[in-house]
Amino acid sequence: MASRSADPKGSRNGTGTPPLDAVSLAIIEQLQEDGRRPYAAIGKAVGLSEAAVRQRVQKLLDQGVMQIVAVTDPLTVGFRRQAMVGINAAGDLDPVAEALTAMPEVEYVVMTAGSFDLLAEVVCEDDDQLLDVINKRIRALPGVRSTESFVYLKLKKQTYMWGTR
Repeated sequence: MASRSADPKGSRNGTGTPPLDAVSLAIIEQLQEDGRRPYAAIGKAVGLSEAAVRQRVQKLLDQGVMQIVAVTDPLTVGFRRQAMVGINAAGDLDPVAEALTAMPEVEYVVMTAGSFDLLAEVVCEDDDQLLDVINKRIRALPGVRSTESFVYLKLKKQTYMWGTR
């Protein structure tokens, strides 16, 4: 059985990013609880100086390990229609996934195993825009065979506090 350290890039997950130590993981957890938590408070919690926390956070941002963003309910900020779109495609999924990620209305793209090859979360101002995105842009992509849309009626939970391992 291969170990995680067998990755030639030295990563634990195949991303090329070095494994995170316990302190970096603790910093991430602090920021997941409150993305505006002061570096001094994080430093106190994890045993580092404010400057050391600032450097570690910047390194985590630069490596793409995390982002610090304001998470909103799109329905409350003018986007009246959200949908998850299941997509079945023929051939290589990478070009379809890349085309989806380039669409500004698409917020989330994942390759899946199961009924769909890809799932894309779409956030639009109204039904007309959603119809345009699905019918004229997603379905028109080379390789897309079919789509199925799951329109959101109400957002009940959206968190990013799964912690670290």
